[in-house]
Amino acid sequence: MIDASRIAVLTGAGISTASGIPDFRGPQGLWTKNPAAQAMFDIDEYVARPEVRVEAWKFRLAAPAWTAEPNAGHLALVELERQGRLTGLVTQNIDGLHQKAGSTPELVHELHGTVWFVDCLQCERRIPMADVLPRLDAGDEDPACEMCGGILKSATVSFGQSLDVAVLDAAVAATEAAEVFIAIGTSLQVYPAAGLCDIALRAGKPLIILNAQETPYDEEATTVLRTPIETTLPALFS
Repeated sequence: MIDASRIAVLTGAGISTASGIPDFRGPQGLWTKNPAAQAMFDIDEYVARPEVRVEAWKFRLAAPAWTAEPNAGHLALVELERQGRLTGLVTQNIDGLHQKAGSTPELVHELHGTVWFVDCLQCERRIPMADVLPRLDAGDEDPACEMCGGILKSATVSFGQSLDVAVLDAAVAATEAAEVFIAIGTSLQVYPAAGLCDIALRAGKPLIILNAQETPYDEEATTVLRTPIETTLPALFS
C-alpha cells in the first residue's frame, strides 16, 4: 500500500486493456500487429491522403471505446480520489474510461485528447462523435464538416499536432504538487507525457512504474511492478 497523502498518476493504454481496448506497442498492440496503422495517427498523412481518413473512420466506427466498461484499475483511481490523495490524473488515453468510472473530470487531464468528440480542422468547430458516426453508417466514408466543408477528425492529438497547453500545464502542476508519482500502463516513450517522470525525479519524488513491459525509466524508478494493473492498483490504494 502507498501511504503518501499527495499522489499524481499518469496512465497509458495498459490500464484499459483489461476493458477490451488494445494498446499500441504491446505484444497484441495495434501498431505491433499492423505497423501501417500508424499512418492514421499522423496528422500530415491524415490531411494529405483521403484513403487514410477512410481507414481512420472505419477504425473509429468499430472502436471498442463505445461499449467498453471501466475495470478495477480505473475504479482504484476513483477510490484514491475519494480518499483525497489524488493531486491529478494525467492520461494518455482517449477512451474516457476514467470519467466513466467516476473520476472527477476536472482532475482528469487528457494529454492526447478524446475520441468522444470531433474537430473540424478548418473552422475548429467541435461536435460530439455521436453526431458523426451515423453518417458513416449511411455510407459517407470520409465525412466533411457540415458548416464549412473542412476535414473532420476525432478530437485526439495525432503525431505532428501540438498538445493543449492548458492541459499540459495542469499535468505539470499536478506532478509538482504530489509527493509520489505513479506511471501506470504506459511505455514512457512518448513526450511530453514521459517527461512528467523527469519532473518528479528532479524534485526527488519517488517514481513508481506499473507496466507489463520495460520502460526507459525503470532504472531510475523507486519501484517497478510487472503485475496486472487491475489487481495491483486496488491493493496499492486500499
